Amino acid sequence: MRPFFKPPPLEVARLIGRPKIYNVRRVLKSASTLLIMNLFSTADANHLQTATRFGGIPWWKRALDISCILFITPLIAPLVLMIAAVIKLVSPGPIFFQQERVGYRGRRFMCLKFRTMFLNADSGIHQGHLANLMTSNRPMAKLDGMDPRVIPFGLWLRALGLDELPQLINVLRGDMSLVGPRPCVSYEYENYLPRHRGRCNTLPGLTGLWQVSGKNNTTFAEMIDLDLFYVKNKSLVMDISILARTIPAVLIQTVEMRRKKRSKNSQKANMALNGEVSLSADRRP
Repeated sequence: MRPFFKPPPLEVARLIGRPKIYNVRRVLKSASTLLIMNLFSTADANHLQTATRFGGIPWWKRALDISCILFITPLIAPLVLMIAAVIKLVSPGPIFFQQERVGYRGRRFMCLKFRTMFLNADSGIHQGHLANLMTSNRPMAKLDGMDPRVIPFGLWLRALGLDELPQLINVLRGDMSLVGPRPCVSYEYENYLPRHRGRCNTLPGLTGLWQVSGKNNTTFAEMIDLDLFYVKNKSLVMDISILARTIPAVLIQTVEMRRKKRSKNSQKANMALNGEVSLSADRRP
């Protein structure tokens, strides 16, 4: 049976202005991606669509983010309420902390966290510590163990990454993704070299390749290398792998932190004991 209409050759179609022939799967994929973006994002839809069109934000990344959040929200809701109640009980002030961070391609946004520090905490301490880490070859260890600004139970919230749960809102808004380089603060970004700023060529994330690769034992240069590797090689399989490795990595880091804390306490106790012994020896006739 002969077809009712035989389409003209592609060369003729271009000349006479007939519609282009599109790949059906590609059209459906793009349409579903834009629908997800428009339904679940309060960020500029044009920004997200443009980023997806030019390969900055893959369609699967947004779909993975929304799917995971819809799945885990009922599971973590009681935990979020409990953390909010604890913060309100141990420290006066707001439950949430907002800070300007640098995201995709240098775009600024307000990053949300559970407040784990006292009100009006001095940010200069962290700024000086970060500048030292960027210029030295030291591991990227936090100040938490010796930081007087941290509220009660704040150390454990930070060690377990629970203070970052409100950033799921940032993910829904389109400012962040579940997986990606950590969003840097403004004064950190200003000190970046051009190569360092390449880590901002994808959405920042709650977890990432650096976080599951022993972040407390890596230097600033190694963190940059891991982030740039992710930017160039990100894929759906890699994101799922990083998400699966995140909880074990957090638990390992928490155990290491507790071990180091015990070691420091034992060292202090030994030093105090040795001091008392030497003092008593000096008092002998």
